[in-house]
Amino acid sequence: MAGIVRSAYQLVSSNWRKVALGLASTAVFLLIWWLYAAWLRADWPFHGTPSGAWEYVPYPLEVLDAFYLSFWSHPVSGLYMGEHIYASLKRFFMGFILAFALAVPVGLLMGRFWTADAAGKPIVELIRPIPPIAWIPIFLVLLGVIRGPIAIVFLGIFFPILLNVQFGARSVDPTLIDAARTLGARRLDIFLKVVLPFTVPYLMTGVTVGLGIGWMCIVAAEMLGAAGGGVGYFIFVTAGNSQFPYTYAGMLMIGILSILTTGVAGLVERRVSKWVGMR
Repeated sequence: MAGIVRSAYQLVSSNWRKVALGLASTAVFLLIWWLYAAWLRADWPFHGTPSGAWEYVPYPLEVLDAFYLSFWSHPVSGLYMGEHIYASLKRFFMGFILAFALAVPVGLLMGRFWTADAAGKPIVELIRPIPPIAWIPIFLVLLGVIRGPIAIVFLGIFFPILLNVQFGARSVDPTLIDAARTLGARRLDIFLKVVLPFTVPYLMTGVTVGLGIGWMCIVAAEMLGAAGGGVGYFIFVTAGNSQFPYTYAGMLMIGILSILTTGVAGLVERRVSKWVGMR
């Protein structure tokens, strides 16, 4: 425990300017939010005519209170926030795993072999520009409200990983490959020990971008249809019932989940890069 506290203290002390700026910007954001909510309600220090839009912008403390209550005493459709989080995470990670497992090998092949690139590029360029959210009605009808959101997350994460891996595999320094061949490395050795390690930073960039898009996709999919709850479903139901503090609490939860998953991806990237010798 003491070691963890010491490490946290060292991290904060070595980046105290960034921490201070982050706290200051957060405080300014919350102050602007409070002032705007007060202006809409004509509360002190404003003494105008109350606006009908005041209920759509709760105070920050009301959102925090709703955030707490959603876990313990305010179920939506019979489910507490923790159960909605579990439902969203399950769909999200299933879509992520499928996208990762398919995008990495396909990206490596398209980046290193012109035949794979020529075969895959027309399909990729045809489907990639279509927003994943546009597929929601089709996937929900074809795959149902359980597998449909998973497919939408898969589509949202697949292309960022694929394109970044492809670019990384294509950008390998030819000098490294020539050096490996000079040392007697076979094609498989070059692929595993030169191309793959070189591609890891590009891969993790794709993962980071894909995670953000994936959370957008899962929220949108759950709003339109999801069995077994989900944070997007929580947001949709509470907004429909005019329970806007809880709606904002759901939005806050999505932001927290996105930060956590992106942070975990960053930790994995540093460990893997160090393991393969890129750091």
